[in-house]
Amino acid sequence: MSANPFSRILNDWGTVVIACATMGLAPFTPEPHILGKLRWVAGGAIGMQPLDWFDLFLHGTPWLLLLRLVIIQIIRKIKMQ
Repeated sequence: MSANPFSRILNDWGTVVIACATMGLAPFTPEPHILGKLRWVAGGAIGMQPLDWFDLFLHGTPWLLLLRLVIIQIIRKIKMQ
């Protein structure tokens, strides 16, 4: 049985790293957008609108996918021992 093409994309390190470097960090100046949103949330998220939350989700998803791949890799290494 062949894997779903979408799951192949989500499990491809190259695709996820490129997504982090582009969508995860865009716009690059004056600072990556995700950092500003995370600071806003850490400061209490006062005044955040629904569009701001969607923006955080959009720019944060590549980083969550990368974290997911790292955790999967760690679990596989632990199981091999």
